[in-house]
Parts: sequence; structure tokens; C-alpha cells
Amino acid sequence: MHGVETHDTDILIIGSGGAGLFGALHALQAAPEAKVTLAVKGLIGKCGCTRMVQGGYNVSTGPGDTVERHFMDTIRGGKWLPHQDMAWRLCEEAVTRIHELENEIGCFFDRNPDGTLHHKAFAGQTADRTVHKGDLTGIEIINRLMEQVLARPVERLQEHRAIGLVPTADGAALAGVLFIDMRTGALRLVRAKATLMATGGGPTMYRYHTPSGDKTMDGLAMALRAGLALRDMEMVQFHPTGLLAGPDTRMTGTVLEEGLRGAGGQLLNGAGNRFMFDYDAKGERATRDVVSRAIYAEMRKQNASPNGGVYISMGHLGPENVARKFKGMVRRCADCGFDLAGGRVEVVPTAHYFMGGVVVEPDTRTAMEGLYVAGEDAGGAHGANRLGGNGVANSTVFGGIAGDRMGADIASMGLREPDPEVLEREIARAIFPLSRKPAPLQPLRRALQDAMWDEVGVMRTEAGLTRGLARIGEIGAELRETGVDPSNLAFNLTWHDWLNLASLIDVSKAIAEAALARENSRGAHFREDFPEEGDLGGSYFTVARQSGDALEVTREPVAFTIVRPGETVLPEGEPETLLETG
Repeated sequence: MHGVETHDTDILIIGSGGAGLFGALHALQAAPEAKVTLAVKGLIGKCGCTRMVQGGYNVSTGPGDTVERHFMDTIRGGKWLPHQDMAWRLCEEAVTRIHELENEIGCFFDRNPDGTLHHKAFAGQTADRTVHKGDLTGIEIINRLMEQVLARPVERLQEHRAIGLVPTADGAALAGVLFIDMRTGALRLVRAKATLMATGGGPTMYRYHTPSGDKTMDGLAMALRAGLALRDMEMVQFHPTGLLAGPDTRMTGTVLEEGLRGAGGQLLNGAGNRFMFDYDAKGERATRDVVSRAIYAEMRKQNASPNGGVYISMGHLGPENVARKFKGMVRRCADCGFDLAGGRVEVVPTAHYFMGGVVVEPDTRTAMEGLYVAGEDAGGAHGANRLGGNGVANSTVFGGIAGDRMGADIASMGLREPDPEVLEREIARAIFPLSRKPAPLQPLRRALQDAMWDEVGVMRTEAGLTRGLARIGEIGAELRETGVDPSNLAFNLTWHDWLNLASLIDVSKAIAEAALARENSRGAHFREDFPEEGDLGGSYFTVARQSGDALEVTREPVAFTIVRPGETVLPEGEPETLLETG
């Protein structure tokens, strides 16, 4: 076994974002005597995407708002592709979770003068329902969650990179997870009765992206190799307003949050003209997919700003007012030399969130016994498009559900023996680059980002997707010929860059293949050669499965378990929107 250390626990949680930390807390509540182990690629509370959340948390606790309204906005925003039972649970339990965050976890959110929670406007919603802490909501949530987890008897495996799901010999159950201890380079197999995969998304295979570079969709790559079904893999959400700061800063791609447009921010093309009403009657408050395509269309028309994007303008709302409401955004732009409060800032669509993921039950169980998935690794809740503010709600809601479920299930579970062949195969895959001649990796990662942006990006065609798949294959072949210096494996970041790129290539193939299989345009997926959305009543979602080196994409019909297209769960006489129109 190449000196692999074996480590046993009751409940293993991979990832320390909102889903992972809530999973740990709820697992301990459900099974106080259980050994809970939290493994994370970086440091607990200091990495991941939840910490980067700016806008806020969707919850139907505002005046006149209801779970039913939140649910209908989620289904319509997802273009009738969401798993409806998951979407309902998200909207319903967000109410419970926001009170838990405040009263048990210790979060402080912004409030109105009368003491009630403040709800701000986000696009694509019929009520102001986004609870927030200024525009730095994720830091507040993660800091408080981290304090609670660190105060409890949770075993911590920090700087441990998950590299493979290892099932039992019959493939029916998960035996454990293979890790690299990044501090030493040693391999460690952690066996667990129940495992929560909450590694997060991170579509950093695109030229412009919001997550940090260490977010490389490792969880979905592991799930593919394990033969698990993944749904909606074509659905990559581009946030319309990523900071476009030029090629000399890594701040490019950082989100300028949706609340800016919700508050009345305007998008201007290179000529200084407001253009959004040319594309949608809701203007800047249209959903993210619509705004991203409109910006991309202006870029293709050569109506672009100097760096190739468009501008966001807030000055007409009053610079002092903007600086007070969006303190974090204004400071971030100022750090890059831009005046968000009073001037114009260049923006570009930026790969932000991944709606696709592992096929799961509403209680986070998967087809593999002992494996649970929550957060951005899980597919279904958002369908073709995620409403801003539903992401962190999704992570915390289903992270808590997973913890409750695992805590109950381990009473009838034991540790399992791993399949030695799969274990050997995952070990061989991990150490493969150490046997090849070292060469630079950055040109390959840049080539992948260009291929995905140009061919598998905001707007797609069959010809472009085919070109993209061919280029992804070439980059994968080049990576196989590229090695890493094996002389020191402790914090060998080049080795981890190699593994990061391998994960991105695997997931990029699935994105492109699923995009080829969807011959219509829904939400984040837009085919110029199939621009119609198709029959809503006959909606289907794509399912990708890998067997060996072959990837198969099939279609499955959406189950309208709660509401059908053309119908609503809102009571008769309820207004279509609670927002002022006109």
C-alpha cells in the first residue's frame, strides 16, 4: 500500500465551508459520542468559497414574503429544472437556519431601525429577501461557525487534500477517502462510517473566475472517477459583474456583488450608453444569465470598455450613499485604483457558481452507501440558474441536514474494507507526475482557461463545443507528459497544481459533453444554434457518468412533484411581485 497510513473515524467531513462546518455541528448534536473528523485542503475557516460571499442569504422573513414565494422564484429562476423537493426544503429550512445562525451560532446581520432583519434587493426575485452583513456576509458566517467548531471536540486534519473516493470491493458503499497530507507529502486513507463531501465548486477553468485558484472542483472529479451520476453539468453560472482590473492583477474576476444592481446601479457599454433594457424589460435587475449574455453581446459588438468589458456606474445614487451601503466593495475597488462610489468601474462576466453536481436525495444521501453530499458539490437545488443569495443558504441548510442524517445513520453502520484495486489506482494516479520530467504547468492552465472561455463559455454552439472538447483532450495529453520535481514533497505546490489541473480537465470534459447534449437554451446554458428554451412541460436534465475513460451523458425527465409549468403554489389573489414596478 506504498506506506499509506490508515486512520479511522465515525464521521468524516471533507471541506470547511458553510456545508462542512454546519455538517460537523449537526453531526455532533445528533451523535454526541461520535468521533467527527474535519478534513480541509487549507485551514479551517480561512479557505473556501463561503468566506467570499458578499451579497447575503435568501430567507423569506421579510414583510409579506413567504416560503411559497421564495420557492416559486427559485423554480422559475432555475427555468423549471430544479429538483423541486430539494428546492422546497431549501426555502423552508432557510427560515430555521437563519434563526440558528443568529441565536445559536452568534452571527450579527444588518437590521432595520425597528430591530427586524434587513432584506435587500437581489435580481430575479419578487421580494426583497436577502439578509446580509453589509457586503461581507460570508466572513461573518464563517467566522462564527469556525468559533463554534473549534470549541467542540472535532478532530482536525488541516492541509489535507482529498484525492480519491475508495469504495468497498462491490462498489456499493464508501469505505474511505484517500488524502495527501500536504505538510509532508504522505498518503493517508481515512476510513469512516459516514462521509460528507462538501469540497465546494470553483469553476476556475475559465479565463475570468471568482473563486480562488485553489478551488478546482476536486470533489466532482473524484465523484466522476467513482462512477457517481452527476446532473446539470452544463450549468455554469457567470456572475455578470466581475471586476476587470487588467492583466496585471489577480483581482480580475472578483465579484462586484449583485446588490449594486439591485440598488440601482447601471451598466454602460464602451460608449457610455445604458444597454440592458435593449435585452430585457427588467434592465439591470434581470437574472444573472440574462445580464451576462447581454454584456457578452456588447463585447462581441465591439461596444466594449478599454479592457474588453463594460462599465458599472453607481455615482448617480450619490457617492456618499454608495460608500456607506457598499463599504467593502468601494474599498476593494479603491485598492485597485477604481472609484466605485463616484466613477465607472470595468466589469466582465466571470465564472462564479456551479449549479451541477452529484445526484442526491433531499436528505443528502447518494447512490453510494455512506457517502453524503452537500453544498456546491450537490446538484439539483438550483436547476439551470441560481438566484443570488440562494448559494450560502443552500450550503448551510443542506450541511445541517447532512449532519443530522449522518448522526442518525451511523448507529447502524460500521467501518468497511476498501477495494485494494481502487486504492492502488488512486495512489498511482496521485504519484504519476512525480515520475515524469518536470515542466511548467501555467501555460497548460492558461490554455484550458482560454479554451473554456472561448468555446464552452457564456454562449455556445455545437462547433465551438466540439472544438473545445478537442482542445481539452490535447491539454490533458500534454499534462500527462508533464512532471513534477519529486525531491521534496512537503508543501510541494507544483504537485498540487498538477492535481488541480487534472481535476479541472476532468470536470471541463463533463461540462462540454453535457452542453452538447442539451439542445436548447435554459438559464446559464445558452446554445446559439438552439436558442429556444424548449417545452417546459417536457423539461429534462442531463446526467453524466464516467466508466473508465468513457463519459456518457443521458437525459432524464424533470419530476414536477410540487408545481408544473404554468401553475403556482402562491395563494389565489397573491400579487405576482411585492416589488414596486415602473
